[in-house]
Parts: sequence; structure tokens; C-alpha cells
Amino acid sequence: MKPILTITLNPTVDLSITAPAITPDRKLRCSRPDTDPGGGGINVSRAIHELGGTSTAFVAVGGPTGDKVMRLLAEIGIGLMPFPAPGETRQSMTATDLSSGAQYRFVMPGPDWTLAAMNRALARIVRAAPTGGLTVLSGSMPPGLPDDFPARLAARTARCRTSLFLDTSGAALQTLRRAATPPADVLRLDDLEAQHLAGSRLDSATDSADFAASLVRDGVARAVILARGAEGNVMATAEDRWCATAPQVPVTSRVGAGDSFVAGFTLAIARGAPLPEALRHGTAAAAAAVMTPATDLCRARDVRRLLPQCRISRL
Repeated sequence: MKPILTITLNPTVDLSITAPAITPDRKLRCSRPDTDPGGGGINVSRAIHELGGTSTAFVAVGGPTGDKVMRLLAEIGIGLMPFPAPGETRQSMTATDLSSGAQYRFVMPGPDWTLAAMNRALARIVRAAPTGGLTVLSGSMPPGLPDDFPARLAARTARCRTSLFLDTSGAALQTLRRAATPPADVLRLDDLEAQHLAGSRLDSATDSADFAASLVRDGVARAVILARGAEGNVMATAEDRWCATAPQVPVTSRVGAGDSFVAGFTLAIARGAPLPEALRHGTAAAAAAVMTPATDLCRARDVRRLLPQCRISRL
């Protein structure tokens, strides 16, 4: 299996609680919180571990909350490469209203980064990127980090002979599209991010494939994956286009579905699967994740059960 490095520059300690009802101007009697280490790359490493794979998590941590992130990762058994963050690691909270099933997510910003801290992190990541392996950047960028960080990472890792997978959004995604850098190997976007970047609705799988193919032609990535929610996922390369149909499953929480997809896809590639098969594994992992509560990710037994129901077709 190829080695995997995940990158999380804005990790969090995720707290998950429930309350009988969430209403204003009153004390809410909540459940005891479940506590998990969070952030895109960390979640990818957690899901890879659940699926029987291994990875190393490059995590920027600071203060007592950062110490807790490292302790939680060590308890899971995930290899850790800590980097000193320029401030206290953030916390986030997911609150579920048991009367309605509505879920509320409170996401803190994290510490402010300087260009000097960013350059130190880039240098450390380049040294850590596994030659012949996979490097995954996933999750939100911390305050102060320039929008072109994913583009800078693509430029620096192009010399490292590591495959770069990006799961990013917002201004960073817009900047990546304009940057004249070597393409990432894989770029993933969720459906809302893709429509925002396209500037139009993507009503069909063919629309999504057309837009993904345009990003490949623009040199953003060699393979572009667009999530289509409950429908599944679409992927385009310079040579072909595929659609992976998602199985119909009961939805408990959509938190972590994207990270579970990246984990299933990345692990399949690391084990030597071709791109269409990796797309199928990612789709099964995402479907399994929505069946679990709050910040829980996919479960291996669910992925195994759902995998035969994920069908690949050419577009």
C-alpha cells in the first residue's frame, strides 16, 4: 500500500450534544458531549483507519486544545506529525434538536496565521510528503492564510513525486482555478461549491461531468470529482467521464460524508485501484457516513455492505 499523508491546518476538537428541544431564551439541558478530533484531514485519517488503512496526520496544533487533539488521535492509533500552530486550536460543536431532528453546527475560526508560519508549514509538508505516495489537503483554511495556499502547495509538491489530492472550497478554490501552477492529481468539490464555481446550476450528472471536464482542460487537476448529494458522484479526466450511483440509505447526519468519501477514494488508490473503482469506494464510504450520528464517520461494515450497490457508468 502506498503511504498517505493528510494535512489539517485548522483542526478542532468536535463536541457533539443533543437536547430535547433547541429554543431561545432558556437553559437547554444537554446530553454529555461526545468528543472527537476534527478537521478535514484528521477526519480523512480517522476514516482511513476505520477502513483498515494507515496514514500519517500532519496537524497544526496549539495550546491545551491542541494537546487534546493529539491525545485523541493517539488513542485512536493514528500516526501524528504535529506542527506548532500560531495560536490555540479551536473547538466546534454540533447540537441536535431531538424534537425535530434539526442539527446545528457551530464552527469557530481558529488562530490567525502569518506568512512566516505558512512558509514554515509548507517547508515541513514538502519534507514530509511521501515519495511515491499520496498527500491529501482537506478542510477549511485558518484565518490569515492566503487564498493561494492550495496553489502554492501544488507548486511545491509537484517536485516531490507525491500525488496531491485537494478537497477545498471558497476563495481558495477560485484562486486555484486561476493559478498557473502544476495541476493537482485529484480535486473534489461538493455540489454547492461546484455550482458556485461554475456560476450556474448543474442540474444533471452530465452537467456536472461537463464542468468537471472543463476544470481538467483548464489544468486545475488531472481528475476532478463533483459530489451530487444523494445521487452519487461524477468524475472527469482528460480521457473519460464516470458516474457512481449512491445507494439509498437512511440519513442521520450529513456531517463527515465528504471526508469519508475522500478517505474511501484515497485508500482505494493507495491499494492500487483504478480511478473508477476508487470512485465507487468513495461513494460507498460517503453513503455509510450519512447513516451515523453527529461527527461520527463511515463504518467499515456499512461500507462493505453498500459497496456492491454503488454502480459505475460512463457518461
